[in-house]
Amino acid sequence: MNKEQRRAYRIKREKKARQDIHNYKMCKICGKPDFHHAKGLCYSCYKKQWRKTNNKVTCKECGKLKLHHANGLCNNCYQRLYHPEMFELAKIIKVRKAHNIPYDLYKKITKRCVICGFDKIVDLHHLDSNHKNNSIENFVGLCPNHHKMIHTLKFKELILELIKKKVKPMKHEQK
Repeated sequence: MNKEQRRAYRIKREKKARQDIHNYKMCKICGKPDFHHAKGLCYSCYKKQWRKTNNKVTCKECGKLKLHHANGLCNNCYQRLYHPEMFELAKIIKVRKAHNIPYDLYKKITKRCVICGFDKIVDLHHLDSNHKNNSIENFVGLCPNHHKMIHTLKFKELILELIKKKVKPMKHEQK
């Protein structure tokens, strides 16, 4: 809700409260007559009180100590478990913004490491190290080990040779 919508909602709520005098209750903290939200507090005092408390829990999913969202989960785990479509959409937007390529192509390139075939975690690597060059031929999928090795001077030549050996036969097979 943006600022204007919150203001309109508050005005609407206050107008309704004026019409129905029985809904008025005095807030225990600020003393204003307002709708009773919970614990004898108006909505704004209740939210302020909630924010002040140490509302951190150990997330059931990730095990980290984070602010509680719902069902004993942190916000990230809750969104991932209960709204997977939004989580997937966020990944698509992130890939599009970072690499300027379609998500389907990203998934295809990062399906497995071109050197060892590892398929659990695969990073996208620019062969010419130019992040503005987003041509399909410039991308290759590498596992975290080989990706770290290609950025280490000691192993760079070895990894580039292995990539050349593996990528050229694959390009001929696709044609």
